[in-house]
Amino acid sequence: MNHPLLSLRDGPVARLRLNRPDLHNAFDAVLIAALTGALEAAGADEGVRVVVIEGEGASFSAGADLNWMRGMAAASEADNREDSLALARLMRTLNELPKPTIARVHGAAFGGGVGLVACCDIAIGVPEAKFGLTESKLGLLPAVISPYVIEAIGARQARRWFASAEIFDAAVAQSIGLLHQVVAADALDAAVARQIGLLLKAGPHAAATAKALVRRVAGERDGARLDADNAALIAALRVSAEGQEGLSAFLDKRSPGWAG
Repeated sequence: MNHPLLSLRDGPVARLRLNRPDLHNAFDAVLIAALTGALEAAGADEGVRVVVIEGEGASFSAGADLNWMRGMAAASEADNREDSLALARLMRTLNELPKPTIARVHGAAFGGGVGLVACCDIAIGVPEAKFGLTESKLGLLPAVISPYVIEAIGARQARRWFASAEIFDAAVAQSIGLLHQVVAADALDAAVARQIGLLLKAGPHAAATAKALVRRVAGERDGARLDADNAALIAALRVSAEGQEGLSAFLDKRSPGWAG
């Protein structure tokens, strides 16, 4: 039996490839656990500077595995709660991973697949990609992934797509903020490689902590505290080894050490 997740390494880039192509990379408990573990390992690995999430075969991820859903429908409410918490842990781990993340999206991205896209820092897809938050067709809702999808597309858009379960294309996904970029299928790898190159030119600590800054600023309502925290952050960065190297390299008109 093939492993449901392929962990591929190319220098500082970790590529985590969902590997259930015959099931359009649908989620089950095994895949969720494998992806969570791989993300935690990448987050703790100082040699990893960028993580790419992608899918093997025709799709990125078509959401939940029907056999898995059938089993959970017969399980108790307590078992369903634990199962849902495992998915919540996956999404939070990806969303808060201390490494820049890129979603390479092709084919179908439904349900939890949309959650993965929303949790990544950069999302690039092809025009043929299809998206859907289809849970309401089953009398359910995308509750576990909702914090990340709402953050990506906004409350107004979420109200429509959560309720209607309508399938939408890559152009719509880009227009509502789920995708950052849409490129032709034969240009997808080049577009992902370009983003990787840009991220590797950034300071490793700066790139890794950018999302934490955004999350903190977006959630802070106390202006004075925000100003104090941001001033403290930039002061610490300026005197850090990475900040000193970056500033010196800029003034010396050379590439910083981390840029190779």
